[in-house]
Amino acid sequence: MFYGSMVSLFHCFIRRYKVIVKQPGTIEQSNNKYNMPFIKTAFPGLLVYEPRVFHDDRGYFFESYNENTFKESGVHISFVQDNQARSVYGVLRGLHYQLAPHAQTKLIRALEGEIMDVVVDIRKGSPAYGKVFTILLSAENKKQLLVPKGFAHGYAVLSETAEVMYKCDAFYHKPGEGGIIYNDPDLHIDWGVPLDKAIVSEKDLQLPPLAKAIHNFIFGEL
Repeated sequence: MFYGSMVSLFHCFIRRYKVIVKQPGTIEQSNNKYNMPFIKTAFPGLLVYEPRVFHDDRGYFFESYNENTFKESGVHISFVQDNQARSVYGVLRGLHYQLAPHAQTKLIRALEGEIMDVVVDIRKGSPAYGKVFTILLSAENKKQLLVPKGFAHGYAVLSETAEVMYKCDAFYHKPGEGGIIYNDPDLHIDWGVPLDKAIVSEKDLQLPPLAKAIHNFIFGEL
């Protein structure tokens, strides 16, 4: 009797909370109650994270990252490296990626100022292949963008200065560097700043358009 009751209780728990068991490095977009902080996009696996912010007369507090919250929402990522960059208005960085097997999932946010964050889906076989997603990330709105492997990423600074931090689930690997030119005529990216005022590194100016870029991402295999 006791064993049967425990089994019934376990199955009830599974049905109620829709428990999801996934391998590390995967993103499962569940519909359970814990998925509240994440907003789906039209791009498979690309999520906007909006943390709960608690305000009082002293200021505010929020969890910018909580491993349990992510896991309970179906996001099973182990981050290994944090990167931070400060830039002035008009600085445009990107579009960058690392080739598989050194591809990176990134969680991006603005600590100060605001940026236009841009990603391009370059996973062969993806229904969104070659399409562009943009979002305003700022210290004020506190939104973050979770970018899965297989996307090219970049951003432009819209404020006087901006400080950007992003978490990665794989270490930097120089031989695996790849990229796409920011003004690819086939992508029609609106960076939020006049391109004649954009400050772009010499290295990024040498990047090819998507049609000539080397990438090895297969949708569903990353």
